[in-house]
Amino acid sequence: QLHLVESGGGSVQGGGSLRLSCAPLVSTYCMAWFRQAPGKEREGVAIIDGRGRTTYPDSVKGRFTIAKDIANYTLYLQMNSLKPEDTAMYYCAADLRYFDPYCRGDDYNYWGQGTQVTVSS
Repeated sequence: QLHLVESGGGSVQGGGSLRLSCAPLVSTYCMAWFRQAPGKEREGVAIIDGRGRTTYPDSVKGRFTIAKDIANYTLYLQMNSLKPEDTAMYYCAADLRYFDPYCRGDDYNYWGQGTQVTVSS
């Protein structure tokens, strides 16, 4: 069993920055950050596979960065130039089903409890 714990959420004004953390990192597998706002579908905002390759949707590209801190067993999501539409609960996820480093869609078998991010205008 893997118990993912997120932290670092909070309230920030538009244009500000936050860094989310998720532990423990499972560096050789696919990990990701998702978000879900009230009344909206869950959205993947950053993916990093076991080889370190990253993927971002256009909505956050250039503003969000996912990174592994292997020494501290932590996954980060650096969020810059935040907008009110970034307001959501943010979740960390990991896919350990296939014992390989690849990412496959939005299916993950481990999820954290979430951390709230609120961006005011």
